[in-house]
Amino acid sequence: MSIFVKRKIRDRENRPPKSDRQVLQQSAERQFKRQFFGLLLVIVTWSLAMGWLLALATNAQGATPTAEIGTVDVVPAQYQLGQELYLENCSTCHIGLPPAVLPTQTWKNLLQDSQHYGAQLKPLVDPPRILVWKYLSTFSRVQRDDEETPYRLNDSRYFKALHPGVKLPRPVQLGSCVSCHQGASDYNFRRLTAEWE
Repeated sequence: MSIFVKRKIRDRENRPPKSDRQVLQQSAERQFKRQFFGLLLVIVTWSLAMGWLLALATNAQGATPTAEIGTVDVVPAQYQLGQELYLENCSTCHIGLPPAVLPTQTWKNLLQDSQHYGAQLKPLVDPPRILVWKYLSTFSRVQRDDEETPYRLNDSRYFKALHPGVKLPRPVQLGSCVSCHQGASDYNFRRLTAEWE
C-alpha cells in the first residue's frame, strides 16, 4: 500500500465518530448546494434561450440594411400587400406618400371619396380597399380633436415635424419631394441628396 492510502485509513480510524447532528448538517449543506447549482443552471439556461429568441426576433427586422428598406418604416409581411396595392393605385399619377405624413382621418377620407383633388377616381372596392386601409391606418398617425383634417402637406403638422429645419417651398407639392428625396419616385424616402445626408 502507498503511504497516502495508509495515512487516509489511519486518519479515518483516529477521527472521532460524527454525531447525528453533524451528519444531518452536512447532508443539508450538500442538498442546499445541489439545489443552488440546479437553480443556477435553470437561470442560465433560461437566459440563453431568451437571448437566442431575442436575437432571432431582432434579426428578422434587421435583416435588410437600412439603405435598402426604402420606405420610412419597415413594413411587416401582413401589411406588404396593402402597401403594394396603395402604390399601384396612387403612385401611377403622383408620388406615393408615406402614410406617416398625414393623419389617419385624412387617409380615411381620401379612400372614401371618389373626388380626389379635382379628379374623378374610380373608388377602390373590397378586398383591395381593406388591405390598403389596414396599411394606411397602421402607419399613419392620430389626429388631435382640436385639429382640422389636413388635405395638403402644408397643413400637416406631421409633415412639418418630419422636416425640422427644412425650408419648404410654398406651396409644398408632391413633385418637390424629389428635390431632397432622390428615390421618392421609387417610394424610397431614405435616400437623400448629398446636401441632406
